[in-house]
Amino acid sequence: MTAPTSLLDPDAFLSPLAIDEAVHRALDEDLGRAGDITSFATIPEATKAQAVLVARQSGIIAGLPLAVATLQKLSSDIEVRAHVRDAARVARGRQVLTISGPARTILTAERTALNFVGRLSGVATLTDAYVARTEGTRMRICCTRKTTPGLRALEKYAVRCGGGFNHRFGLDDAILIKDNHIAVAGGIRPVLERARAHAGHLVKIEIEVDTLAQLREVLDTGLAEAVLLDNMDIATLREAVRMTEGRVALEASGGVTLDSIPAIAATGVDYASSGALTHSAPNFDCALDIEA
Repeated sequence: MTAPTSLLDPDAFLSPLAIDEAVHRALDEDLGRAGDITSFATIPEATKAQAVLVARQSGIIAGLPLAVATLQKLSSDIEVRAHVRDAARVARGRQVLTISGPARTILTAERTALNFVGRLSGVATLTDAYVARTEGTRMRICCTRKTTPGLRALEKYAVRCGGGFNHRFGLDDAILIKDNHIAVAGGIRPVLERARAHAGHLVKIEIEVDTLAQLREVLDTGLAEAVLLDNMDIATLREAVRMTEGRVALEASGGVTLDSIPAIAATGVDYASSGALTHSAPNFDCALDIEA
């Protein structure tokens, strides 16, 4: 039997607690009060079945631990043989899991398992496409907090499966000062001074700027470790890199698309963040086929 955690991307951690919570919530949503009345009405209890989970397109697989956990949550008699693990590049038609055990369990778990693999593989595959367009540069492509409510840990894991990097996970693990913080606090220097006085020694401070004049003001304070360059064109990004001379990390944000990412990466910025990695990733086409 394949343990869910053995299918994780070896270079990316996902808490077993996050897997268990997501699977429990998804199954509770689907089973409702009476369970799978179709399978219980039509399939005798002792019936066994074998099925394969197949990729119907090429891309990067993610979410297999959740698919396996979904099946095994419903029956301890489920056996799974994995042909790949998360972060693997697969071709269309590739079998990724072979599943055997109680037919009722396989049919009941089918949609929930496919939802996890389809969603997370879609995120990983789109991330991989972004990363491929930064080849030859040092820039890292990052996700944002624009995630599906309740699925952030899973979607950020899928970004890592696709070769991307994570921005902050929430409001509690880094200080990111946006334009509205600056407006309410009374300016760049006051907001940075307050942030620095509050932050612990392991908490980094990043601040968003819209213009090169604001960037200069940030640099003059010496109080930020990173600067988010919001919606700047390519020429302005290039000038920001020249002005900074490596004193702070630079992150491009806004208008980061598959078409624009090569030019952004070529400017020399350290990072580019795109909400599209999670909020606009198309579903990865996969299926569960019962074998005769």
